[in-house]
Amino acid sequence: MTTATLGTRRKTHGATALNRRKRWRPSPYVVFGGLFWIVMSLAFWRVPMCCDFGQHAAVIERLKADLLHPRHPMADLPGAGSPYYSPYAVAQGVFARVTGLAGWEVVKLAGPLNLLVLLTGLGRFVRVLTSRQWAPVLALLAMVVLWGTRMAWWSGYLGLMSMTGNLGYPSTFAIGLAFWAWGLAGSLAKSPRGVLAYVGLGALCGVILLVHPISSVAAVIGVVAFAASGLRPFAAAWKWAATAVTAALLAASWPYFSVFSLVGDESVDWIHRQLYTEMPQRFWLALIGLPALALRLRRNRRDPLALMFVLDCAVVAYGWLSGHYTYGRILGLTLVPLQFALAIELAAPRPWRRWRMALGGVAATGAAIGFCTLQAGAVVPRALDPVGFDQPPRWPGYGWAVRHLDRGDVVLTNGYYPTRSIPAFGANLVGPAWPDASLAEDTRNHRLQKVRDYLSPDSTRAERERIVRRYDVRWLLLSPDQQVPDEAVVVAWGPRTGEVLARVSGGHTGGGAGSTDAGTGSTDAGTGARNNPGPPKTP
Repeated sequence: MTTATLGTRRKTHGATALNRRKRWRPSPYVVFGGLFWIVMSLAFWRVPMCCDFGQHAAVIERLKADLLHPRHPMADLPGAGSPYYSPYAVAQGVFARVTGLAGWEVVKLAGPLNLLVLLTGLGRFVRVLTSRQWAPVLALLAMVVLWGTRMAWWSGYLGLMSMTGNLGYPSTFAIGLAFWAWGLAGSLAKSPRGVLAYVGLGALCGVILLVHPISSVAAVIGVVAFAASGLRPFAAAWKWAATAVTAALLAASWPYFSVFSLVGDESVDWIHRQLYTEMPQRFWLALIGLPALALRLRRNRRDPLALMFVLDCAVVAYGWLSGHYTYGRILGLTLVPLQFALAIELAAPRPWRRWRMALGGVAATGAAIGFCTLQAGAVVPRALDPVGFDQPPRWPGYGWAVRHLDRGDVVLTNGYYPTRSIPAFGANLVGPAWPDASLAEDTRNHRLQKVRDYLSPDSTRAERERIVRRYDVRWLLLSPDQQVPDEAVVVAWGPRTGEVLARVSGGHTGGGAGSTDAGTGSTDAGTGARNNPGPPKTP
């Protein structure tokens, strides 16, 4: 072998090693997305159980107890037909049974996983729209801060503050899958493939439909927008039809509930009416992206982001005009075209034109306003906060009460916090806090009325005893201003709220539901130094 040959091979190997190093160099999105994943996961973990957290933890508890025939998430009633028993929840239930973890622990662990699906889906979606390497980073920034200056806290809303509460919810997982679906749909719109790719997209859409039906409305709108933006949309119409058929067949085959029975369901519309209040204050910063979206539409009359935005706005308007306010739940995803169009425009290589520099200045100002007035408290702990930013809600924990309960015990209460928290530990309520398709609204309202009747100062002992026997009540959880009935025995007091736990109907003292205070990891400071390992475990 000649010296020249050796030199050539060394140069070749050196070049290959250099190319390999270049190939593995992390992109800006990998770096900043990874940092965001760490910070946001910690921010989510530090917030105690609040809002819908208890509902989703209760779903896992019911599946953990009976995977095939779970009971109602919040009451001792049949749960057949409940849309909460989605593939996502069933997977969590299996995980809880295998690991022995409690429902609230599984929801906490789901937060980082859902965030990972969301971040990877966002990267895939943006890469279909542009090859600019900073676009995903700017899209992530816009998505979490460009909302408004009035709190928009709801499942499926992806502002920093809202994410501290809902990262562990099915809606976050579904939105992450929606981003993946849009990425795949965009790829198919650019380069049509065999029918199996469209079937795969349909399967993904079907899963989204089952996991979070209202988010699937926005997901399908995005797929339709990409299908319509293709070079020859009608030529591949039968392939896109395969997507729709696959999604429908998959959703129809799910045994736990019929997703199509939810169409036209009005039971939760009254809850969602508030989504339409103060909309300018909640979302005005996202409008900074409107010029960028209009520019995309000018360049391409079938731009997918522009089509997506128009169709989303039409659905939101329909929800308002028809009174089906539940459709307002897609408002969070309606902002995505505005936020992402702005990010893509600002990711353009320099030198910038004057109008783009002006747009960048306005966007930077808007991001600073959104972060400092509303979102900063999500990631800046109070101990490190020099200003006094608004913080995420810190609901009281109920470890002090739950440690006295056995799994399946029925609790009578009408307190806002306990009705949304106690079921997370395996207990049941007389009157469920939320509507559910598995329980007729008339029945739920009748039960809530019985709770009010029991707690009325005018109720007689005989009337209270009839309610206790009818609903197998073992415990009362009363606010400090509610009178403890003569026949009840006070067992514990809430150290933070002053609430009272009292035993009725000869209920046993339990002890089989020992619990730490979910979200804080601390035991009750007002009932002794008992140190319990966790929330209720399946016997």
